[in-house]
Amino acid sequence: MNVKAIMCDIDGTLLSSEGVVTKKTVEMIKKSREKGILFGLSTGRDVNSIQTLLGTWGIEGLVDMIVGTGGAEIYDYTFDISKAQYPLDGELIKEIVKHYEDMDCNFAIPEDGIFYSPKDDEYIQDLSKGDRVPYKVVDYDEYLTSPKAKLIIICKPEYMDQIIERSKTFHSDDYKSSSLKTASVLYEYMDPRISKTAGLKEILKLHHIDIKDIVTFGDADNDYDMTLNAGIGVVMANGSEKTKSVADYITDDNDHDGIGNYIEKYIL
Repeated sequence: MNVKAIMCDIDGTLLSSEGVVTKKTVEMIKKSREKGILFGLSTGRDVNSIQTLLGTWGIEGLVDMIVGTGGAEIYDYTFDISKAQYPLDGELIKEIVKHYEDMDCNFAIPEDGIFYSPKDDEYIQDLSKGDRVPYKVVDYDEYLTSPKAKLIIICKPEYMDQIIERSKTFHSDDYKSSSLKTASVLYEYMDPRISKTAGLKEILKLHHIDIKDIVTFGDADNDYDMTLNAGIGVVMANGSEKTKSVADYITDDNDHDGIGNYIEKYIL
């Protein structure tokens, strides 16, 4: 396969458990770019917050393109093109929040590099600290007067099954949405037309690259579709069983140079 681009999920994939990219993986990214292979990120994080953390992660200047917010946003460094598509209506988000209001959880909406939450508690504090993204508590009735990219539900890992069970009974007569578990403590709602695959196809068109000419790296359930649709879908050893089930290759985990080892062995 003539690899034209490498696209990586961030959390649990590109970042080690210490929140940085390992030295070997950085070295392999540099070498692949020297060969003319584009390098990009495909993540549930919003584009703005990603851009502020590239230096912290040790990959500033190495990223050619970003698919953010699970595919709802794209940013291309080569052409300085930014696009957002298919946000959730504010009234729909209010309906979703109400559906879970009696449950032990909190909510977050990523926008302009900030998490907007309706209340201050350990859930939003932990998410903010873990993702290194500041948060702000706002009145959702006032805040949700315009569409937003997505809604995140935050809970304890042992409570996730109850969140998933409750999600099965959500229905809106006026709006469509899709939802899935994206981490052990995160469950997300977005427009059903949004996916990492859709975002990848949109940004790859700018470079006249087919999705079958790229390698993707992922770990969680929200990486399932891009793993399935990429030319080669690689999943980390620490990945979910669902996403591993469609992987072309299982690499080492995110603390043992999983991405770097694969690039060195199969791409360079």
